[in-house]
Amino acid sequence: MTTDTATTPNEGGRDDTASGARRPRRTLYWTGGAFLALAAAAAILAAIWDWNWFRGPVAAIASARIHRQVSIDGNLRVHLWSWQPSATVEKVRIANPAWAGKADLADIDRIAVQLRLLPLLGGHLDLRLLEFDQPRAALYRDTEGRATWDFSDGAKPDAPLRLPPVRKFVIDGGRLDYRDEKRKLSFSGTVDAKEQLGAANRGFQMTGHGELNAQPFNLQVTGGPLLNIDRNKAYPFDADIRAGQTYVTARGAVPKPFDLSQFYMDVTSRGPDLSDLYGLTGVPLPNTPPYSLHARLSRDVHLWKLDGIGGKVGSSDLSGSLSVRTGDKRPFLTADLRSQSLDFPDLGALFGGSRKVGKIASPTQVAVAQKMQAEARIFPDATLNFERIRALDADVTYKAASITDAPIHLKSGSTRVKLKDGILRAEPLDLDLPQGRVQGFVQLDGRKNDAITDLDLRLVNARLESLLPVKFQGAPPVVGTVAGRARLHGSGDSVHDAMADANGEVMFVAPGGEIRQSLAELAGVDVIKGLGLLFAKNQTTTPLRCGILHFNAKGGVLNADRLIVDTGPVLIDGDGTVNLDTEHLQFRVQGHPKKFQLVRLFAPITVSGPMLSPKIGVEKGRAIAQGGVALALGALLSPVAILLPFVDAGLAKDANCASLMAEGKAQGAPVKSAAPGLQTAQQGAKTPAR
Repeated sequence: MTTDTATTPNEGGRDDTASGARRPRRTLYWTGGAFLALAAAAAILAAIWDWNWFRGPVAAIASARIHRQVSIDGNLRVHLWSWQPSATVEKVRIANPAWAGKADLADIDRIAVQLRLLPLLGGHLDLRLLEFDQPRAALYRDTEGRATWDFSDGAKPDAPLRLPPVRKFVIDGGRLDYRDEKRKLSFSGTVDAKEQLGAANRGFQMTGHGELNAQPFNLQVTGGPLLNIDRNKAYPFDADIRAGQTYVTARGAVPKPFDLSQFYMDVTSRGPDLSDLYGLTGVPLPNTPPYSLHARLSRDVHLWKLDGIGGKVGSSDLSGSLSVRTGDKRPFLTADLRSQSLDFPDLGALFGGSRKVGKIASPTQVAVAQKMQAEARIFPDATLNFERIRALDADVTYKAASITDAPIHLKSGSTRVKLKDGILRAEPLDLDLPQGRVQGFVQLDGRKNDAITDLDLRLVNARLESLLPVKFQGAPPVVGTVAGRARLHGSGDSVHDAMADANGEVMFVAPGGEIRQSLAELAGVDVIKGLGLLFAKNQTTTPLRCGILHFNAKGGVLNADRLIVDTGPVLIDGDGTVNLDTEHLQFRVQGHPKKFQLVRLFAPITVSGPMLSPKIGVEKGRAIAQGGVALALGALLSPVAILLPFVDAGLAKDANCASLMAEGKAQGAPVKSAAPGLQTAQQGAKTPAR
């Protein structure tokens, strides 16, 4: 008989089917028991756990991240088992770096934070709550530019503050003290943001006062509600700043809330001097007369831009755009600026002086203007701030469509100014005259406090009547074309000091023109004809064949070592000086008639006085002495002898104008040739000895 093994009991009477069914049950029991044990352990651990055990490691991690010593002296509490875990930490202190002293950078009574867990698992930090109770911060920047709030440790300077989106941001009883030795700014104020649902609140507020440039400083910044912030909706804010007579108002927004690497605002500002804004902007702007400007200011990480600039600086309009890129060793400023009408005295403040001030001018500006007006000076002696020049690199273009109120008649002008490593160079520099142009460059080496100034300017196709500020009988004494060149080198901490130290040479060449005949005869002087024309106010002119005026400059004094003017009746020579320190000139010219004159008065013509308002005169002492000699001769000899001292044989000949023009061209004056038709007649002629 056969046996069915499928139904035959195992040895010992055990049933394998029943045993297999019991194994899953045992596994389930053991698993459930393990979970119950873990839950019990977690409950017991939660009951006895103290998160304060982690205060040291948390503080150490924070210290390493911000390169400042962080300590936690209060409780650390964490609610971990939630889809929105939260934590609070009390009595947090942040120390200053060693160079800033022993005082704390900040201390905060309590910090509370809550976040969403699911976005965190996806790599996004979404803060539901960020709350600070009684935060107090004391920020400081020294004269070297080191800032206690710069946590980059030099790796990423000027890093903007970037916070993740915060649904509810609360600041209760915040206090901020700020002192900046480099920008001469101090501030003490309060910071609050305590919105509650259903309550009437004004959102974020920061208000305070202090000093900027030794003037009272007040600041008020307000923002929208900090509840239910939407990361895709711009956060609006307003700012109002007053520092002495400087006023700044702004209305703008942060496109991504709490990411301050990007924002924009419409700004208006007015004040006595744009350079006063350095304390607020950190950008070394130039000195200016009183201004009133508006623009659109925006920031994109390290790029700051001012677009749509408009308004006035002094009496001049200004428009264009400007940008500053930070984050490198020095900020780099680029600008494209324009003026439809430039009032020339407004440029004075750029170099330390101002002859024109408005109602909101500072006391310093008023004092400088009054002093310069009283002294009739051109070159200001205010010390220039070379430290700011060394703190910035720049590339600026500027164009003025018209220029008014200049010492000489200027129509328009343009220049490109580059500043790098403390060397400022304006090239090309173009100034348009009614006829002709001034071209060249000006360079200021500000790497040392006694800066070195170099200039090389050429006068091309200009007119004498436009350049000479003097009048003779109500009309220009000389008309005609003129060319020239000035090359000067000097050092000093002001424009005045640099000019008072100037060395180099200056040359003017006139290839032809006309001179008032009465003036030419007086330079002879033919008493009968010259005085007759003078008293009759005769406007007749005589040809100006050519002329040259060459200066050697040494120690701020320009000495005329060659002064020759060749006219139809008279060859004129002379000498003179221009003192750039005292800003006075003194010239003496003597004429040599080309024809016999029975009565000649040896009375040189003088031009003297301040550079801005020289006067033409006759050297009377020489004429009186000459008259005395004549009277003595008349007494000793005969009445006819009284005429002998006035007799001139007319030995002077035409000057070699071609030679003079060639000399001027060799010295760098942009002279094309002598006056037409003169070159042949001049060959072989000699310039008379002086």
